[in-house]
Amino acid sequence: MSVCGLAEELEAYRRTVRRFLTEEVAPNVRHFRTERRVPRAVWQKAGEIGMLGVSIPEAYGGIGGDFRHEIVIMEELARIGFFDFGIPLHNAIVAPYITRYGSEEQKRRWLPRLVSGELIGAIAMTEPGTGSDLQGIRTKAEKAGNGYLLNGQKTFITNGQNANLIIVAAKTDPNASSKGTSLFVVETDGAEGFRRGRNLEKIGFHGQDTSELFFDNVLLPADALLGATENRGFYQLMEQLPQERLLIAVQALAAIETALETTVDYVKSRKAFGRAVVDFQNTRFVLAEAKTELTIGKAFVDDCVEKLLRGELDATTAAMAKWWCTQKQCEIIDECLQLHGGYGYMAEYPISHMWADARVQKIYGGTNEIMKDLIARTL
Repeated sequence: MSVCGLAEELEAYRRTVRRFLTEEVAPNVRHFRTERRVPRAVWQKAGEIGMLGVSIPEAYGGIGGDFRHEIVIMEELARIGFFDFGIPLHNAIVAPYITRYGSEEQKRRWLPRLVSGELIGAIAMTEPGTGSDLQGIRTKAEKAGNGYLLNGQKTFITNGQNANLIIVAAKTDPNASSKGTSLFVVETDGAEGFRRGRNLEKIGFHGQDTSELFFDNVLLPADALLGATENRGFYQLMEQLPQERLLIAVQALAAIETALETTVDYVKSRKAFGRAVVDFQNTRFVLAEAKTELTIGKAFVDDCVEKLLRGELDATTAAMAKWWCTQKQCEIIDECLQLHGGYGYMAEYPISHMWADARVQKIYGGTNEIMKDLIARTL
């Protein structure tokens, strides 16, 4: 997709990212899926070539990029069909919380290590009894001396096995509903009382570690609190959700584009009844519709990206982008798989992984039903 006036700098960055993914990741995708994670060593190599913390300011070790650099990474991950590598979450969801709300000391402590890959980031909101209902979280952080005791359980946490810096949403005032939530930055290395559950088996994203996390009387220092005061966590989450949802929309369009290119190549080479599959009217109509919807999505999302860069992207527009693009992702990739026939159902064909990976896009970041409800409130 277009990257809103892609400059020479971004094209050069794309070449760097593409070379790294082609050489270090693509040949090992099957192994990563079998192991159900991307090894930390690969994360650190990504840090060495400037793929981690790309939007972090230069003062803290980043390259001082912006959301357009994140788009380049997502498009190149889509090109190899491997969004399992959780860099977009690390870069464009976790790091901005520290950049935006962290103290100067917190920024200097954590951001350079996120850039290098010494720290791998995750954000822990979802709990076994609360999915999209962030107001219902039960994890709590209680004052203990000069710090806090953290207790609770989280689940479906992306990067959950690898992550050693986790932003945790916890109740600091159980009587204040959403207004009693705070965010804490937990460095897990050596943290007593912290443990990881199993690496969850999923329909798709088999190379992405997704985990349960447990916090049993984890003692946190006072400066683990993100922000100057307690009970600001829900507002911080709401302020960052538009970028998170736009990230999901961009990822959806990048996946559609790759699926469409893959399918066009397949139907041109595959023959049925003595003709190339692309010569059948149904095939051409399906692909024409997909190309049109992809083009529409690009125009809308490019406008959203421009708004984000100006600080003008509102929650409603981001919700529109998230639900529409992910809905089209599932619909179009399903049609692309259908055009592959029986081969589309075989794991050796990339379209099968794209199809399985697409389904969760309508769930995380807020379900698409919630997106439509948010939009409806503005009518």
